[in-house]
Amino acid sequence: MNARMYAVTPGVEAAWRTLLEHITREAGVNLTYLSYPAPQPLEALWSRPDLAAVLMCGYPIARQLAPVVALAAPIPRAAWAAGRAVYRSDLIVREGTPYRTLEDTFQGRAGWTVEHSHSGFNALRHHLLAYRTPQRRTLYREMVGNLVTARNVLDGVRSGSIDVGPLDAYWHLLIARHAPELIRGVRVLVSTEVAPMPAFVAAAGAPAEMIGRLREAFLAAAGRDWFGPLAEPLSLEGFAEVSLESYAPLLRWEREAKAAGFDRPA
Repeated sequence: MNARMYAVTPGVEAAWRTLLEHITREAGVNLTYLSYPAPQPLEALWSRPDLAAVLMCGYPIARQLAPVVALAAPIPRAAWAAGRAVYRSDLIVREGTPYRTLEDTFQGRAGWTVEHSHSGFNALRHHLLAYRTPQRRTLYREMVGNLVTARNVLDGVRSGSIDVGPLDAYWHLLIARHAPELIRGVRVLVSTEVAPMPAFVAAAGAPAEMIGRLREAFLAAAGRDWFGPLAEPLSLEGFAEVSLESYAPLLRWEREAKAAGFDRPA
């Protein structure tokens, strides 16, 4: 089990670990928490055959980049989630810059994380698609790719090495709560449409009975006495059941961009 995607500080990771220990204990499944810090590649983690409760982005789930079964997705405690297992990308800029609209950043430098990320790539590409025209097929003077993590996007905006970049809004919510010094001097210019939330997944070859028990334990977690004290620091309402089909909208966003010749944000 692992929650690196949203383990924004050591304390937050400890909360995720404790929550997962409660869930797996209720499911009667004996799992080990694997520490897997950045910059180790998430795609290698997701491909492990012993996966049982690991957070995975919905875009690679939809693209079937690893043989997994989706168990349940977190429901963020945020107004923009409205009680649903959804998230969005916040397009951030540095305080003190003159940008008031996204168009103001055009011809500057923008960044993205990795091509298999929804929040750091696919959502940004989809959002930018609406601004492209036959006369304006490239929006930015420079696009800095393969920044890998949300933290690198945040640091890039703060340092001025990029003018604008995408942050997973739930990650942003957690980092703002637990390490507010890291987002000082940064503001959200605009946010993308909401999309299906990353999910906890198990390897496709895991026993069906185990998958069923884990899914039931995730879905029942919000009603347990131990959930509240852990949900508070995690800004978490509970979990929703998801499947491969839940992430189909992310492939539609991909198809629309590629059909327009917009393979990468530009």
